[in-house]
This record gives sequence, C-alpha cells and structure tokens, in this order.
Amino acid sequence: MTTPDPSTVAPAPNHPLDTIFAPRSVAIIGATENPHSVGRTITEHLTGGLFGGAVFPINPKRATVLGRKAYARIRDVPHSPELAIIVTPAPTVPGVIRECVDAGIKGAVIISAGFKETGVPGVELEQQILAEARRGRMRVIGPNCLGVMRPHLGLNATFASAMARPGNVAFISQSGALCTAILDWSFRENVGFSAFISVGSMLDVGWGDLIYYLGDDPHTRSIVMYMESIGDARAFLSAAREVALTKPIIVIKCGRTAAAAKAAASHTGSLTGSDEVLDAAFRRAGVLRVNVIADLFNLAEVLAKQPRPRGPRLAIVTNAGGPAVLATDMLISNGGQLAELSPASLGAFNALLPPHWSHNNPIDILGDAGPERYAQAVEIAAHDPNNDGLLVILTPQAMTDPTATAAKMPPFANLPGKPILASWMGGPEVATGESLLNDAGIPTFDYPDAAARAFQYMWRYSDNLRALYETPALAPESAESLGRKARVEHLLLSVRTSGRTILTEVEAHHVLAAYDIPTVDARVATDEETAVVHARELGYPVVLKLYSETITHKTDVGGVKLNLRDAAAVRRAFHDIHSAVREKAGGQHFLGVTVEPMIASDDGYELILGSSVDAQFGPVMLFGAGGQLVEVFQDHALGLPPLTATLARRLMEQTRIFTALQGVRGRAPVDLAALEQLLVRFSQLVVEQPWIKEVDINPLLASPTRLMALDARVVVHGSGITASELPKPAIRPYPAQYVTPCRLRDGTELTLRPIRPDDEPLLVDFHVTLSERSVYNRYFHYLKLGERVSHERLTRICFNDYDREIALVADHQDVITGQHEILGVGRFSKAHGLEEAEFALLVSDRWQNQGLGSQLLHSLVRIARDEKLARLTGSILADNREMRHLCVKAGFQIRHQSDSSACEAELVL
Repeated sequence: MTTPDPSTVAPAPNHPLDTIFAPRSVAIIGATENPHSVGRTITEHLTGGLFGGAVFPINPKRATVLGRKAYARIRDVPHSPELAIIVTPAPTVPGVIRECVDAGIKGAVIISAGFKETGVPGVELEQQILAEARRGRMRVIGPNCLGVMRPHLGLNATFASAMARPGNVAFISQSGALCTAILDWSFRENVGFSAFISVGSMLDVGWGDLIYYLGDDPHTRSIVMYMESIGDARAFLSAAREVALTKPIIVIKCGRTAAAAKAAASHTGSLTGSDEVLDAAFRRAGVLRVNVIADLFNLAEVLAKQPRPRGPRLAIVTNAGGPAVLATDMLISNGGQLAELSPASLGAFNALLPPHWSHNNPIDILGDAGPERYAQAVEIAAHDPNNDGLLVILTPQAMTDPTATAAKMPPFANLPGKPILASWMGGPEVATGESLLNDAGIPTFDYPDAAARAFQYMWRYSDNLRALYETPALAPESAESLGRKARVEHLLLSVRTSGRTILTEVEAHHVLAAYDIPTVDARVATDEETAVVHARELGYPVVLKLYSETITHKTDVGGVKLNLRDAAAVRRAFHDIHSAVREKAGGQHFLGVTVEPMIASDDGYELILGSSVDAQFGPVMLFGAGGQLVEVFQDHALGLPPLTATLARRLMEQTRIFTALQGVRGRAPVDLAALEQLLVRFSQLVVEQPWIKEVDINPLLASPTRLMALDARVVVHGSGITASELPKPAIRPYPAQYVTPCRLRDGTELTLRPIRPDDEPLLVDFHVTLSERSVYNRYFHYLKLGERVSHERLTRICFNDYDREIALVADHQDVITGQHEILGVGRFSKAHGLEEAEFALLVSDRWQNQGLGSQLLHSLVRIARDEKLARLTGSILADNREMRHLCVKAGFQIRHQSDSSACEAELVL
C-alpha cells in the first residue's frame, strides 16, 4: 500500500507536545500480530480506528503486521514519524530511544514496564532513556503507562479496550488500572473526554507540562487528575496557578491517611505532615481537591455549567424537610453556611406560601407545592442578596409534578455569580424532569447531600482562586535590608562553622529582631551576680533559662524558673540550673543563663508561628493556637511563603483561634493588621534565609496592645548540605530585583518591571495602540484586537511563573494624572530541560524609535544571565529590519532560514 506523506495529513506541530497528542504519523515499535498482546492491541487501535495519520509498524521479524508493511528499524521508515509508541522489553528501550532520536523523532510514549518500580537497575535504565531524550529534545510519556487518547483526533495509542467518547474534560492518571475503570464508567455515564492520558512513571513529561498544554487546548474546558505522587512540585504549582484562572483543575490524591513525615525538632515540624502541606499547596495554586472519584467528574460538569459562588451561603428550596436536613448537615460539616433570609424575602415568602411553611432556610414550601409555587419560591430566593447559591430539592409526592416543575427552572439557569443545583429524588418518574434540567444547564444530583457537597466544593474552588492574584514580593533591597540580611547570614554562618545546628535562644532573638519581630529582652549571665544585676535592670519578676550551645532549655537541665521576684530567688535559680547541667552533662556545656522579664499572657492569646521544610514543597509556614498544648489542640493552618497581607489574613482565617483574636466575651480584639504584617515579615525571613531549616515561635503573645515572641527556636541545616542543595520556596516571589528605571531619548522616564496579574487592564489599552504592522511583525500573522485582549489570553500572559517565563513591561506614569500606561513588553520563555530561552519584543507604535526596544532587549539579556541561561534565541520576520538591527547591536547572530520567511537571532550568554 502507498504510505502517505505525513505533511499532507495535518498541520505541522507548533508545541513540543503536539508530536505526542496531535501527531501526523506514528511508529509502533514492538508491533505484532500475537493475540492478546499489547503490541497488537495498539496496532489495531491505530490502523483500524479513526486515526487519519500514517502508521508504521516496526518489527524486525515480519514483513507485514495486520496487513501493513512493517519495517525492521525506525531508520528504515521513509518519512520520519513524529511519535513513537514503544512496546519492547525494558532493557531494549534506551537503545530504541537512541535510534528514534537519531531518526529525528520528537515524541515517544513508552508503554513498557520494568523500570524504577523494579529497583536500582530500572532506575539506571530510566536515566539512560532521559539522557538520550534530552540529546534530541524528545518529549517522553511514561514509562509503564497505558498510553494516550485524543478522541476528537481519533488517536487511541493505548491498550485499553475501546476509545473514549469525545468531550471537553481532560483526564490524567498515574494509574493505568484506574484509567480502564474510569473509561468503563464513562461509557455508562456518557462522559466524554478531550484527552485521556496515562502518565506512568513521569520520567520526562509531568503534571506541569500537561497542565500547560491542556490549558492551551481549545477542546479542553476542565482538567481532572488522579495523582499518586506530585513529582516536580514547583513545576506543578506554577502550571496550576497559571491555568486554574481559566480552566478548573480538579484532583483526587491518594495517600491522605498515610503516616506523616518524621517529627522534627520543633513543634512546627511535628505538626506539618506531607498531606496537610499538599492541601495547602493546592489551595495556594487554585486547585480543587476532592475525596471520591465521582466528585472529579461531577465538579467538572458543575463548574462548566454554572458560575462559581461568591461566598459559602446556600439557600435550599424544598418540598420535604428530611432531604433538606441531610443537605444542611453535609453543607455545615464541610464548612459551608446556610444563608439567612433577608427581611424582604421573608415577607415575600409569607405572602406566597401557606402559613405552615418553615419560615426559615431551608425554605420548605410544603409537600403540595406545584410547579408555579416552586417557580415563585425559587425566584424569591434567587433575588435574595444574602445567599451565594441555590439548591432546589424535589421529592415526588401525590401532588408533585416533577416534569412540569423542571420546565419552570430554565429561567434561573444563568444567575450572575450564583449557581443553581437541583436534586430531583426518585426513579423513572423524575427522569424526564432531570433531562430538562440538565439540558438547561442546571446540574442534577440523585441525592441532596451530594448536591450540597458539590456547592461547597464550588465555593472552596472560588476561595482558592482568590489567592492566585496575590503576588508576594520580598522587601526592596535597601541598604538597611541588605545590612539586616548580611547580619543574619553572618550569625547563621558562625553557628554552622562551630558545628552546631541549633541556635541559642539569644541568637534566635537576634534573628527575629532583624526582621522587626518583637522579642523579650534576653540577657546572658555567666555568674550569679551578673544574673542579679540583669534581673534588677529588667525589673522583677524574671525568668531564667539555660544558655548553652548544645543543651536546650528543657526542664530536665534546669529549665524555666518562674516568679523570681528577688535577688535571692535569682541566685537560687542560677545555682539550680548550674547544678543540673553538671549532673546531666558533667558541666562542660554550661555557658550561663539568659535572664528575661516574665511576661504575663493573661491579657492576650498564645499563638504559634513557625516554618519547617517539606521534602516536596520546600519551606512551609504554620500559624495557629500555641502554648504547651499546641500538639493536643491541633488548631493550625499551613501556607507557602512568601506572603502578602491578604495571604497572611487568609492563613489566620483558617484557624479556630482567629475568632477569638477578633474579640470575644468583652475582650478587645488583637491588632490583626499588625499581626498580618508580622506574618509577612516572618515569611520574608523564611525565604531570605534558606540556611534556616526550622523556626518555632511558641508562644507568640498577641494582645490588643502588643505582639511579642516569648520563646523562639531556630534550627539550621547542617554541614552536610551545600548552598545548591538548599530547599527553594515552591512559589517564587515577585522578582523585584529586576525592577529598573529607564529613560527614553526624548527624556521620558519610566520603569521596566516584571509583569503582574493586575496589569491586565493596562495591557488591553496597550494593544489598542498597536498598528497592524506591529502586530504582524510580532505574531507572524494578523491577530484581531478581540483575540489579543481576550480575558483568557491576557490572564495567562499577565500571570507569570517567574521560574519559567519572565515578561518585562515598560510602565510609564503620567506626572499630572498619576495614570499608568504600558509602552512596551519584552519576555523570554525557558525551554523545557534546557538552559535556553526564546525571547520576543513588542513596543507601542507611538513610542518606537525612542530606544525602548533596545533597553528592553538589554534588560532581558541581563536577566537571562542572572537566571543562569546559556542561550537566548528569537524568531524574526526576514523583512523586519528594525528588529534585526536591534538584535545585531545587542550582539545576537542572525541566521537566515532558506525555507522560511523568518530568521533566527541567537545570543550565547
């Protein structure tokens, strides 16, 4: 048979993963006719299904496979395929990948098992595969996976029993067995998919890569994931934070009840288990985590049909009390709220409903309610400003008409910012009504508690997304902040040089004080008389604690002596501590005691504030109720540093003690604004001082008049770790170090700075100023204004993951009006797995020829060097003389491409 030229089948790929998910040609390495084999099943799917591309079976022992010409080696194929499906024994795979790379193949799906799941030999095989793939810039799915499907393209490169139905949900799973179960379920429930992906061991392509790709996929409206391990946590979070703004990401993660990580030295370390940290990371990234598989797809459907609620308050309209109570229990137990009816709504319901209606929410409109009463009740509830969503429950009773009632609901299907859900309970008699509701875009649930849970998940998702617009920035590097940072670094270095990992309390206080975190006045005394002098100066009563480089101030070595109200008591306490140390450790570790004023906590609350290192997410902050029973009460919340004031407030709001901090039983509230700022400064300490492994402030006294760290413990990384091995924050802070002033040729002053999420309105105005020529030179085709300024597009552009991409905007502020205007944008995006990036520039027409493009390009080059990149490239239209001249001046080499209207600019850094 004639082999089609793949260039005639589909457009050439423009994304590295297109070779896997939209290939024009596929080679099956390990294709066979052996019955019930993986190689035969995949070959049948690709040759006998709807896939329109070229298929090349590779089998050195056969001339044909299932009627198709077979090739002994990949190099024998006349047209180099874009995708290789590999189904050969594990030991052969590195060599197969090598041959594929040599043949120019850019994508591979490794179905074969027998890799890291088998131990060290399997890990070595994976490293060989990865090295070969990197050499050829090949992207790899797997190994040990089911494969991939793209139903709308007819691509079924799996050994599953059948092709999934087309739809708008992308499903990604680490479990191949779960994939087959979900596929069977989807046929029963008529659920369709835009992509169906088994990732296996995630040797190369991981969660982050797939989220980015599906985020740009026009066929995908939501992404659902079954996760066993997170892999590259930083890549996952950065991709999720960017894509979640436009497409829901819903995850079920197994291992929720696994034992927490080993307890660390501090309270904070013992309180932060890995799954709890994962929850905090998901919240920060805008990801919705669910607990059961059914909720994955329920929420994908609900979020696609209905708007996200603006708050947690639900109004329930029902014709039976019992189901409404079930829904209420589910709502409240999951953190939701029953909406309180407004006075106007109460009056309207009293006028509409029989006297015996519930007079409250849930709104029981009684069992004889007909379609008209239902519609009028829902209309009143829909216009009540006190609720954020509606649940309509119907139980089939003698007077109920489920179909006619459902027919009255479509006018309420598109309430602004207020979702409506329905539970038509019953069997076949409500089926027609359910169909009417679903067709109108009103999701239905068999039981009202499931609907209430779905609403609460929707609110949780909305709440998570609020955090995405927060872009934490470290304090500007003024002379004062640099000096503070240097002092702390010097102190930590001296501690590590001495062989210690635990700071003394006095040293810990110095660290906190450098970041303006108030601490008690602690003074060191090495003899009784000095202790007495300090006590008098500080004022009685005082506290004495052991001061030692190797022994902590626990009670078994003298501990804390309370209520020391005179010199004699101080002398006795000093003597007791000294004696205890001599008895416990021979006296060789005694350096003295700290003398501190005794701070009464009667007028405030004891809190805990700390940080420890998570193996996957790096530094994690903890805030909550503190004191001696901190592990017992377990009232705390976790967050990823650094924080803004808003993120700090959200962290506090997750704890039960936050209610008390606002003032209860006549007690004045704590200064919450000051507490927010303290948390922000603490988060800066955690990020700026990576040699700190753990920090524990317990208790942190919070009262209406002051905030003070009464006790602090700081642990540093030991000598066995190098600077390059230090944990990094999972979320990179706003790179304020790249903010620079700029002056144009005409004297106009502006600021070059990294882009922020709140720049979207300014970018809309910027695109209005662009001519068709400027647009064509930048995008290589004419892109309409409406497309360029669409919310979905600009959200992605303004929301940078600064590890992956850095965009600079030229920000000009009018000296008279104070209004800001973006005059130009320059950006570079890093290539996956390589120390290189691609850049692009765009300058407003009326600000061209003022030197702005040159300054943007030079800034990008400087930042690329700071980011340790080795190469910067850019594609330029051959007739864009201005841009070519700009690049040459900046030191770029220009390479013309004979078969293209574009040329490439390259700078080796």
